[in-house]
Order: sequence, then structure tokens, then C-alpha cells
Amino acid sequence: MAIIALILAVAGGVCVVMASRGMAVLLFAAAVGLWLIPGFGTVGGPSGFAAAAQPVAAPAARFKAANGTRLTLEDFRGQVVLLNIWATWCAPCRSEMASLDRLQAMHGADGLEVLAVSVDRDGAGEVRRFYQQSGIRNLKLYVDSDRGTQSAFRARSIPTTVLIDRDGNVVGSLVGAAQWDSPEAQALVRRYLDD
Repeated sequence: MAIIALILAVAGGVCVVMASRGMAVLLFAAAVGLWLIPGFGTVGGPSGFAAAAQPVAAPAARFKAANGTRLTLEDFRGQVVLLNIWATWCAPCRSEMASLDRLQAMHGADGLEVLAVSVDRDGAGEVRRFYQQSGIRNLKLYVDSDRGTQSAFRARSIPTTVLIDRDGNVVGSLVGAAQWDSPEAQALVRRYLDD
């Protein structure tokens, strides 16, 4: 964000030199907004979390529970959903699972549902083994072997995590691993739990 602010400020300077003062004022104002105003263009939370400019309805996404029951995000309407698209073969995905498990334990009773949807081709068996080996106790097992959820959210890489409010709207996302039980991540989740 700081780099964008710097570019806007430099562009504003160029406009001053070229006697385009109106455009210079706009560019400088945008630069100041990005640089100084808390929350302008970003929202608190894990490093790299990108807030949606406008909340938008989550796309249709289908996945399965451990017992094979077909589910959609609509089944979780009324809860704050942290949808994590991951796989057992993905090292960054594996590294954040314990923190997602702790986040679910801390805020599940408050209306948070961490949906860790695995895109492993082998389905629930591999995920179940990973959960057992890693001591994951609070996350439910969800799989999407044909990667329809990943496709619906246009997630080009994993892990990708999407925050969805109680009304089913995407309010932000993060590509890459994060410490989901950090104070910053908890404050972000709490903002939507308290709405």
C-alpha cells in the first residue's frame, strides 16, 4: 500500500510540474489517504488480508462433509465463515491448520465456522490421517476432490482463505498462510461476529 501511495504522490508531483493542478490535488489526496488514514484500502487482520471494496455475495460452492453429505455455503448462512481452501500436500497449508483449529475452538460458540475444505484428490482418508497426526480436534472434515470450490472462488493458489459474513457476503480474502489465532486475526473475525 505504501508503494502505491508513493507512486500516486510522484504522479501528483509530475502533474504540478505540467501545470495540471486539479489532477495533482486528486493524486495527492489519494496518496495521503492510502498512506495516513487507518483502514483506507485495507482492513486490520493478518498481513496480506485484502478487504473487499464492497461485500459481494459468495459464489455457489459445493463440497462434502466427511460422511459424504453434500453441502453448500448456504448451509452455513447466519454464521461467520472462514473458508480455507487447502490440501495435505501443501506445506504452507499444513503450517496454518493448527492455528485454524485453535481459532475454531476459541470462537465456534460465538458463531464462527472455519470451513477447511481440502482439495486433495484422494478425498477424506488423507485429510483424516493428517488431522489425527496433527492433533486437529476442532475442525470438521470437508473435501472437494474435484476442486469446484477452488474454481468458484477463482483461487489460483492454495492456501486461499475467504472471510464471509453472516449474510453470505465475501468481505475479504488472503492468499497464503497466516497465524489465524493471532490477535490481529481474532480482531478481524470478532468484527464480523459482533455485527
